[in-house]
Amino acid sequence: MTLSTFIFKNALRNKRRALLSVSSVAASLFLLVTLQVALRELTLPVESAGAELRVCARNKVSLTNPLPARQRSIIEKIPGVEGVTPFTWFGGQFQNEGAMTFAQFAMDAKATRLVFTYLKLTDAELAAYQSEKSAAIIGKISADKYHFKVGDHFTLDSTIYPGSLEFKIAGIFSGTADDRMMMFHQEYLDESIGTPGLVGMWWIKVKTAEDMPIVIKTINDAFANTAAEVRAESERNFQLGFISMLGNIKTLIASISTVVVFTLVLVTASTMSMAVRERFRELAILKALGFRRRELFVFILAESFGLAVAGAIIGIGTAYCVYTFGDISKMTHGIFVSFEVTPQIMGLAALVAAVLGIISAIAPSLAVARMSVVNGLKTLD
Repeated sequence: MTLSTFIFKNALRNKRRALLSVSSVAASLFLLVTLQVALRELTLPVESAGAELRVCARNKVSLTNPLPARQRSIIEKIPGVEGVTPFTWFGGQFQNEGAMTFAQFAMDAKATRLVFTYLKLTDAELAAYQSEKSAAIIGKISADKYHFKVGDHFTLDSTIYPGSLEFKIAGIFSGTADDRMMMFHQEYLDESIGTPGLVGMWWIKVKTAEDMPIVIKTINDAFANTAAEVRAESERNFQLGFISMLGNIKTLIASISTVVVFTLVLVTASTMSMAVRERFRELAILKALGFRRRELFVFILAESFGLAVAGAIIGIGTAYCVYTFGDISKMTHGIFVSFEVTPQIMGLAALVAAVLGIISAIAPSLAVARMSVVNGLKTLD
């Protein structure tokens, strides 16, 4: 019998315990990977193509406070500005659903392609969208979910504005950071609610990256000390600011991850201590045959490390397959569009497993080191 075979047979001596140990490691690392991926998605939102050339301008008081539509003519005259569109949250519910599963925004249809260059939409669909006031374009994810096709009609009941609006799907787009949202005409919204002249916020396209800081400062200064002061910022900063409204989510997830790892260490260390205690007599015999303490430590470490690695392969591998090939939008009920298990996250989980295997072997190894041959031979006699 080789040493590797000896270690392998010892690890599987109690198959039920070995299975439970591997399963606990796998489940814990699966949860750890899930938490880290969720944290990444929340704190590092996906950037759309051309985000470095887009500016968001909202009411300085609150995102929910509207802005006067007359601001547009002033913004358009600012040097470096290439395009401007209103971006007004509609807050519509589809078919009496309990929650909004896709966002809807009213905007200037003619500025769609200019400001949102990443939209994958055919020229015919774009022309149809721009030509009809009640027309709308919707993301592919929502279209697939509700089985929408170009030409379909549907109604949304707004939770913000009185009444409801009927829309005709002129196109289905893709290629955005969130292919769930819907865009329609700001003019259609104004006429329907009977109170034109207000918009939710402004989405602005600048000509070059060098123009970005100048445009942002000029916009903020243009409306300073007015009844509707604005806060202009890059698209990236706007996303991060919106995420900050969730609170200190990073600390919360980090705390949960720490608890998961700490609990896992206690469970695996206890399991290894139990397994080694049952074999004190055998280890005493090995000592009597001339095996040194460091060699016995290697046996215990290899067994502990092997169980941890087996659990890591199962847990990390399962998380990768589920989140890479599964429908994350459906799993999370539309909260997340994608879950990317990055090499850094897998490396972190693998490192946790490796450290876990080492720590779990320390306590039983110390017990074996202090054990005398005589006392060990008396054990379980």
